[in-house]
Amino acid sequence: MAKLFVLTACALLGLTSGASLKSTYMPSLTRAGKIVGGFKIDVVDVPYQVSLQRNNRHHCGGSIIDERWVLTAAHCTENTNASIYSVRVGSSEHATGGHLVPVKAVHNHPDYDYEVTEYDFSLLELGEALKYDHAVQPVDLVREEPADESLSLVSGWGDTKSLEESTDILRAVVVPLVNREECAEAYKNDQPVTESMICAGFAKEGGKDACQGDSGGPLVVDGQLAGVVSWGKGCAKPRYPGVYSNVAYVRDWIKQVANV
Repeated sequence: MAKLFVLTACALLGLTSGASLKSTYMPSLTRAGKIVGGFKIDVVDVPYQVSLQRNNRHHCGGSIIDERWVLTAAHCTENTNASIYSVRVGSSEHATGGHLVPVKAVHNHPDYDYEVTEYDFSLLELGEALKYDHAVQPVDLVREEPADESLSLVSGWGDTKSLEESTDILRAVVVPLVNREECAEAYKNDQPVTESMICAGFAKEGGKDACQGDSGGPLVVDGQLAGVVSWGKGCAKPRYPGVYSNVAYVRDWIKQVANV
């Protein structure tokens, strides 16, 4: 099954606060899960990054947006039983370090559509308030959709193309945003690219992207969270940018649920 994933921008360029998904409803499409063509990064450079754990194992990425709230992808939390989830914060490794915090409640977007990965957003209400420090900080949310070709930073713990590169250590990649119409044209035979989505990557040459394990993670532009790793086709394949959930498009919903 081919893989779908999302692209990111780099902390080395001064960007703060990506990833990929694996989908099962189409043989050629998957939700993103790995950082391809990226680099290792310390959580202090992306202190909003969390590992969403399901039954005590890394499941997806996520972003701290408030001391009691994490934003991730709804395809990561289709099972809304909060007791099976927790988030690890303040660590560059998803399996150790930092602090493990229980999830109190799962709020998937009411318009989430699994079949076409529409409104792929989930707000996680934490069971305790986070204690901020150099490795644990919230990321600001964009209020307007960033311009095409803006550079973004995507981070996560998904697989890499090299079996010699550990997926236990946080990685990131820098990718430019891609025009939505161009992105929709690339996927016209697969599934729709709507206004609730933004695209990022190197559309012509490929080589950098997010894949399995990065789903739900952050795509950050100019230090603000602009996207959530959602889906794509293959891993860093030419002509197919990664597709992210568009944070600016659901700012009212986030404000209504989390007051952020």
